[in-house]
Amino acid sequence: MNTTSLDSAGLGMIGSLLDYSDFGNGVVFNAATALDDATLDKPLEIGPGPGTLRRILTHTWAGEGTWLNRWRGETEAKWPGESTMTEVTIAELWSRMQSVRAERGKFISGLNDQALAREQVYRDSHGSLFTATLSDMLLQGIVHSIHHRAQAANALRRLGHPCGDLDYMYHARRSV
Repeated sequence: MNTTSLDSAGLGMIGSLLDYSDFGNGVVFNAATALDDATLDKPLEIGPGPGTLRRILTHTWAGEGTWLNRWRGETEAKWPGESTMTEVTIAELWSRMQSVRAERGKFISGLNDQALAREQVYRDSHGSLFTATLSDMLLQGIVHSIHHRAQAANALRRLGHPCGDLDYMYHARRSV
């Protein structure tokens, strides 16, 4: 088994990374609120993955919910059709993101270090079966969001609307 898990880092590190993730989501969603629908839905060569800023943000929200379900050991719901969500406003997506964040907070508050080492079995959106420790699954959920926030920041820049600083150390220095 791979030994790159967060088992030894514990819940404090996971909490710090989730706090940073929430901060980063706020930065990109806040930057996107100023954009009109035509800009949000402008096709961009960003791959692999969703090809508009709205779809990137939709994918980020959907991923947060999907990983939460996996962490809780729930059967994965069907992935939301990002191409059918072109009428969802950024404010609505942000509200949905906040709902997932609240549910995630309840889940995380019930964990202990022993739970992080627990192995879980889950299926991905293609139906493939995986086994991983909960700590590795938490890390993957966090990394998934970081990846798509980087896509969103890139999309914002390419659309002429740069967002604020997403650097982890910028966030950590602000927190002091």
